[in-house]
Amino acid sequence: MPQYAVLIYEKELPGGVADIPPEVMEANIGAGEKIAAMGVRVVHEQGLQPAAAARTIHKDGLVTDGPFLETKEVLAGFFVVEAPDLDTAVAVGRLLPIMDGAVEVRPLV
Repeated sequence: MPQYAVLIYEKELPGGVADIPPEVMEANIGAGEKIAAMGVRVVHEQGLQPAAAARTIHKDGLVTDGPFLETKEVLAGFFVVEAPDLDTAVAVGRLLPIMDGAVEVRPLV
């Protein structure tokens, strides 16, 4: 079955996870059951440290702090799902509660 990366982008919150509203956390937790009910399997799930903890390696070998791009949103976490098609993977992405960002769904090679 094809695999898809589901990438979650949000604005960074000063207090991190502690600043996520309870209703958003509950919706996130409840999404797992809805995803399973769709017949989709979560292969891997991972949250990320704040963008300030990142390092970027440029083509000339220079290493800089933080993410490469200047954006309002940062990659907050990701997971990989096995789904029958892209439309189903997009339906999974639509289940995720987004406060002030977006979800990207991308087929894996």
